[in-house]
Amino acid sequence: MSDALPPNPALLPAGLRDLLPPDAETEASAVEALMTVFAAHGYQRVKPPLLEFEDSLLAGSGVAVADQTFRLMDPDSHRMMGLRADTTPQVGRIATTRLGAAPRPLRLSYAGQCLRVRGYQLAPDRQVAQAGVELIGHDSPQADAETVLVAAEALAAVGLTRVSFDLTLPMLVPSLLDDAGLAGADRAALSKALDRKDAAAVTRHGGRLAPVLTDLLLAAGPADRALAALADAKLANLAGTLAERAADTVAAIRAGAPTLRLTVDPVEFRGFRYETGVSVTVYAPGRHEELGRGGRYVCGDAEPATGLTLYPDAILRVAPSRQARPRVFVPFGADRQVMAALRTDGFATVASLAPVADDTAEATRLGCSHILRAGTAALLHSKG
Repeated sequence: MSDALPPNPALLPAGLRDLLPPDAETEASAVEALMTVFAAHGYQRVKPPLLEFEDSLLAGSGVAVADQTFRLMDPDSHRMMGLRADTTPQVGRIATTRLGAAPRPLRLSYAGQCLRVRGYQLAPDRQVAQAGVELIGHDSPQADAETVLVAAEALAAVGLTRVSFDLTLPMLVPSLLDDAGLAGADRAALSKALDRKDAAAVTRHGGRLAPVLTDLLLAAGPADRALAALADAKLANLAGTLAERAADTVAAIRAGAPTLRLTVDPVEFRGFRYETGVSVTVYAPGRHEELGRGGRYVCGDAEPATGLTLYPDAILRVAPSRQARPRVFVPFGADRQVMAALRTDGFATVASLAPVADDTAEATRLGCSHILRAGTAALLHSKG
């Protein structure tokens, strides 16, 4: 007979976890607060499926998350399916197929769970909640700014008013390297140096690009300083166009929210590789964890689009605590109309299913903060 202990049924794979009361309700209420703001700005909610056929899920911008996508065989069609690792490609598919004839610009919102093959050092969870907006069919600084302003208002709705939006230009460095003809090992070494923010290595590997890249690398920070460095660099071709777009986007954001904290990192090119213009990462002061991410991309074959995805799990770790609704214990046989009125007032009613010897003790045992006494919700253990 084996002495091995049976598997622990509560043990979950790395990066996955149960969300228990009251945290699950708190997350749900926070997501709905975000979605309410999105809806107020005209973003209509869509709900893509968790699974899609692999060839459609990983088409277009979905290619960027192919290595993070779980795959399985569909037993009905015998075709490969993928479990979404990011919702934006699915919204893009909906926009170009089922909503292909809808008027543009098309404003869509979504909320749901994604599953990734692996987590990251700063974000080890593999199941990730997302709530976001996509603005499809319009290419302008005003469109880029709108998603930032809507996200900022949504974050304020859950108590986060001191946030930072870090604007980046993922295509700027590649375009500069292309124009300079850098390829192979030299390009790889310079890209690595920029990724590590290593000014000395940029000087070693940058060749004639070293001075401008070093200046841009050191200019990362408050938007005005970075934009001034971009203007001074007098960049040509696509890089120059991107620099102008960043300045115009910052101006459009400030027109709507003059006090919003904006930073610009001209040479950062992290993130999903489907971004084509101004990209955005959202942070809370003093925290390295991302609260959201987005930016401009191509929807379908050629349609311009921009969007921003917020991460409710990360948001709740830095936002002011959201209290679950108070629970009121209702003794057996209480008036149902009284119970309904309590729920209208924001209470969760926990009704006794049978008479008990001590209602107060039972209320405490069931985690209630109040008890129904004389037709009203009274704090447990309060006098009177």
